[in-house]
Amino acid sequence: MSTFATNLSADALKVQADRLFARKRLMNFGLPALVLTYLVYVFLAFDVPGLAARANWENGRTLVSDSYSYKTHVARDNRSGEVSVAIEGERKGRYPDATGPDWVSFGEITVIDLENGHVVRFGPETVEYDIPGYGTLRATPTRTQGVITDLPPGAVPDWINMSKNRVAVTTDAGRLTVTRNRAEVFRYFSGWELFWFTLDSPYHGQSPAELLRRAANGEADAIWHDFWNNAMWRHKDVAWAIGETILMAFLGTFGAAMLALPLAFLAARNFNPVAPFRFAVRRVFDFVRGVDALIWTVVLARAFGPGPLTGALAILVTDSGTFGKIFSEALENVDAKQIEGVQSTGANAAQRHRFGVIPQITPVLLSQMLYFLESNTRSATIIGAITGGGIGLLLTQAIITQKDWEEVAYYIALIVVMVMLMDWLSGWLRARLIKGGSDKPRKSSGAVKARPALLP
Repeated sequence: MSTFATNLSADALKVQADRLFARKRLMNFGLPALVLTYLVYVFLAFDVPGLAARANWENGRTLVSDSYSYKTHVARDNRSGEVSVAIEGERKGRYPDATGPDWVSFGEITVIDLENGHVVRFGPETVEYDIPGYGTLRATPTRTQGVITDLPPGAVPDWINMSKNRVAVTTDAGRLTVTRNRAEVFRYFSGWELFWFTLDSPYHGQSPAELLRRAANGEADAIWHDFWNNAMWRHKDVAWAIGETILMAFLGTFGAAMLALPLAFLAARNFNPVAPFRFAVRRVFDFVRGVDALIWTVVLARAFGPGPLTGALAILVTDSGTFGKIFSEALENVDAKQIEGVQSTGANAAQRHRFGVIPQITPVLLSQMLYFLESNTRSATIIGAITGGGIGLLLTQAIITQKDWEEVAYYIALIVVMVMLMDWLSGWLRARLIKGGSDKPRKSSGAVKARPALLP
C-alpha cells in the first residue's frame, strides 16, 4: 500500500513538474514571440517601408541648410521695375534703395554676380541667367501669356521647374524664380547675418576690435542698445521669453509641491485612519495627474485666457497630483521611532510633524521638486506655445513662417542651453541641500564617524 502511494506521489510530482516547465517554456518563448508578432504588425500597419519613398530628401536638405545659413533676396517688381535687396526677404533687413552687397550692380540692367560664371541680369523686359555648362536661360514675364521662357537646345534638366506662369531654377550658386509680377534671386551664405546689428546700425559690419575701441571711447551703451534692440533677432524679446518659460516652470513646480504636501498627509495611511476620505484624496490625485498638462493648458486657457500664468497653473494642477502620490508614499515609510522621540519631549501634534516627520521626507521632497523643475522647464516650452507665452511662442511663430529656419535653430539652441543650465543648477542644489555639500565624499577624522545620508 505504501509502495503504491509512493509511486502515485512521484507521478503527481512529475506531472506538476512537467506543467511547471511547460509554463516556463511558454513564458520564455511564447511571450517574446507575441511581442515580436506585435512589432511586425506595427511595422506593417504604419507602413514603415513606405517612409523612405514618401520622404522628400530635398526639402530636408534645404531645411538643414537654412538652419545654419541665410538668404539674400534680390527682387524686382515686374510692374514697376523697382529692385530691392533684403536679408531673408524681410523689410527689417532691407538695404536702402539702390544699394546692396558688392555682388549686385544697379542700373538700367541690374547684374547679379553669383560667382563661378553664374550671372543673372534683370533687364527692362527679360530676365537672363548665364549657367556655366548649360547656356543662357531667358524668361520674359507678360500679363497675357504668362512667363515666356527660352531655353538652350536639348532636354529640360530636372533643376529647372517650368510652367506657364512660373519658372524656377535651382543651382549650387543660388535660385532664380520668375513669375508674372516678380523676379527674385536667392543667394545663400553661411552664418546668421544681422545677428549682432541690423543694417541701419552704425556698428554693422565692424570688426570686434573696432567695436571694443569704440566701446572704450564711451560708446558701450550705444553698442549694447543696438544689439539688445535688434529688430531682426529680437534679443530683448527672446531674453524675456526665456525668463517667462523659467518662471512658468518655477511657479508651477513649487506651487504644486506646496499644495500637495498638506494633502499628502490626508492620503497617507499612517496619518489618516479614515479609509473613505483617504481613498477620495487619492482618487483626486489620480484625476489631476491622469490628465496631461497640455489638456489642462487648453482648459485653463479657455477659463483664464492666454498667458504665462495659465501655463504655470497647468503645470501646478498636473504636478500636484504627482507630488501628492509621491509625498504620501514617502510619509507612509517614515520611521515612527523618530516621531515617538519628539513626542517624548512633550511636543504637540504640529511640532511632531515639524521635527519628527518633515526632516525624514525632506530629501525626497527636494529631490523630486528639483527633478520636476528641470523636467517642467522643457514642458513649459510646449505649454508656452499654446498659452502664448515664453520661448515656445517665439519658436512656434518662427516655424509657422516656414522661411527663417536659422531663427528656429537659434531658439532651439537657447532651449537646449536653458535645459542644460537647469540640469546643472538642479544637480548643484541637490548636492548642497540633500547631501550637505559637494558631490565629493568628505573624509572623517579621529573618532568622528560620517553620518549616513538621509536619502531613503
